[in-house]
Amino acid sequence: MDNTRVFKMAFASVYPHYISKVERKGRTKEELRAIILWLTGYDERTLQQQIDREVDLETFFARAPRINPNVSKITGVICGVRVEEIEDKLMQQIRYLDKLVDELAKGKSMDKILRK
Repeated sequence: MDNTRVFKMAFASVYPHYISKVERKGRTKEELRAIILWLTGYDERTLQQQIDREVDLETFFARAPRINPNVSKITGVICGVRVEEIEDKLMQQIRYLDKLVDELAKGKSMDKILRK
C-alpha cells in the first residue's frame, strides 16, 4: 500500500478533525493536546509551531523531540489493522495518534490513555 499521500498530509489539516472528534464526545482540546505532547515530546510552543508551519505528517513525526517510550503499550485495532503489527514506522506512529484520539473520544480516562 502506498502511504505517500497520507505522509504528505499537513498535520494542521488533520488536527481540526481530531479536535471536533473529541469535542463531539465531550472531551477537550486541552486533553487532545496533552495526548499529542505525551506521544511526541513536543511542548505547547513547538507543537503550535508545527501547526503554524503546516508541516506534513512525515515532518511532524520526524521532528518530534521524543516518541514516548511507552508507545509499545498502545495496542488494538485502528481502521481494521492492529497498530502493534504495522511495519512502516511512520504509519505506525500516525496510527498510534489515531488510536489515542479514539480512546479519548470513547471516554477512556487520561491515565489509561497515557499508559500510566
